Amino acid sequence: MNNRAVVMKLRSLLAAALLACGSVASASELGEPLDKFAQSSLQSALDIRSSGHLVLMSPVREIRGEIRSDVMARLPVNGKGQLFEINRDASRRAAQEHYRRELQARGGQILFECSGVACGRSNVWANQIFEQPRLLGRDQDQDYFVGAVADVDGNRWLTLVYTVTRGNQREYVWVEHLQVAAGADIPGFQASAARLLGPIIVPWQGGVTHRFDLSTTDRRRLGEWAAEEGAEVVLAAFSSLENDETLNDSIARAERAAGALADVLAKSGVSREQVRILAIGPGVQVADPNRTGDRIEILVIKR
Repeated sequence: MNNRAVVMKLRSLLAAALLACGSVASASELGEPLDKFAQSSLQSALDIRSSGHLVLMSPVREIRGEIRSDVMARLPVNGKGQLFEINRDASRRAAQEHYRRELQARGGQILFECSGVACGRSNVWANQIFEQPRLLGRDQDQDYFVGAVADVDGNRWLTLVYTVTRGNQREYVWVEHLQVAAGADIPGFQASAARLLGPIIVPWQGGVTHRFDLSTTDRRRLGEWAAEEGAEVVLAAFSSLENDETLNDSIARAERAAGALADVLAKSGVSREQVRILAIGPGVQVADPNRTGDRIEILVIKR
């Protein structure tokens, strides 16, 4: 395979993985609710059993008292909903990031996310979708995402996370973890994405020498992923476009950073032969405030 073909293949894999998150978890682990955000307290819990539970995968609208959304599904599910109040010394954004990481650790794939007024009206989410009045807050201070994960036997689970700041400044998070009945179609979910683990986001700084913000937890997780036989490690290198910098120069900066990170990973057991570098620079923009600027997104592809 020539270099151009390799690059095109890696680009297609990256595009498929931009919304993917992952790790390895057993079926029993996948069936349990995500670990709660430590700086929160449980307010209530609800068993959810429904032959047509409403799951939204696009912004919500209310038209003449009827819920409308471009992508929505009513699914047969069995699971639990939990309402948490976030401690005053914490934040709902930290809570949301916690649940993202929990979903990532299970091999989850984000199907839809929104923030602020782009989600629609908080009143609709609180009172009509989740039926939790304490979730009623300001439209500009809400976030939502829905993710899915499957095990090797084809069992599937959905996780819905909604956070909001109320008018009294108290913050809440609502978490649903639901097993979806066999045969039901989950819009946008491909179980084959379980082969794509990541991304692990690694911000970087420097030029001649580089500094990487790679936590011990992420380093350990990457080592476990890469240890699987036949695993390939893709370093997708992003960079911002600096003043008076050409596109080629920005891509070259990103490629040098990825090479430096590959050398760092080689010292911790990730073979250089496993690594594929994909220099993207500023050429791809991701609609996630946590995925901007100079960074490397690490994706592991299982055989």
